[in-house]
Amino acid sequence: MVPQDKNINQLRESTNFIINSQIDAKNISFAAVYFRDLNNGPWFGINEKEYFSPASLIKVPLMMTYYKLAESDPSILQKEIENIIPYDPSEQNIVPTNFLELNKKYTVEQLINQMIIYSDNVAYEILLSNIDNSLVYKTYQDLGVDISRAQLDPSGNIIRVKDYASFFRILYNASYLNRNMSEKALSLLSQVIYNKGLNAKLPDNIKISHKFGERRYTSTNEHQLHDCGIIYYPDNPYLLCIMTRGHDFNKLSSAIAQISQSIYKEISTTKK
Repeated sequence: MVPQDKNINQLRESTNFIINSQIDAKNISFAAVYFRDLNNGPWFGINEKEYFSPASLIKVPLMMTYYKLAESDPSILQKEIENIIPYDPSEQNIVPTNFLELNKKYTVEQLINQMIIYSDNVAYEILLSNIDNSLVYKTYQDLGVDISRAQLDPSGNIIRVKDYASFFRILYNASYLNRNMSEKALSLLSQVIYNKGLNAKLPDNIKISHKFGERRYTSTNEHQLHDCGIIYYPDNPYLLCIMTRGHDFNKLSSAIAQISQSIYKEISTTKK
């Protein structure tokens, strides 16, 4: 799959064309893309050094931190925690389709499942409040992902598309978590309830492990929508991470879907 520089350059140019077309149509104001062939290693980036707000994307490294602890102490996943946080629907623009019950106990594993599959902010807050934050920060450090900007502005633009994509590459290669935990994480990410981004225009039989993130800044009405993950193209899986800015979540999700579809089509053509 796209093993030569010529093919990678062509893929980059066609992706850049879609981004510029979307900007011209005022569907988005900015986008960054990172693509990597997970078999052969060639990659390309577009605006890959631009910083974005990760929003719900930060749920993946929190999951990885818990799974890392569980490698040496599996019982941590069975620890029960009571939910004392009422759900506030105004906190999420893409509202979960499943909710935690108030004053009910859940295992850590159930909370991780809820946090990833449904992108539930309550599950995230419970898990975050029941772990030493330095361990989460250590996960970023261990993986070489710089989030020092978060110390000044936690909800601001603190992470780059290429850096975030490394979480998925590391899970795929099982180079941080062991093979069992890496596969557990990717299996969970394949169950994410969100089909308006990377996988919106892909064939139904194509498996994808991914995570989306969304944020709206009320002061400027800037919207950010991201979708990052692994598309399991037959025999040649690839990593695709797309981060966008604009003023309409529907238009942002449509742009992500078009970019993903274009890359899939070009790869399909190359493989024939």
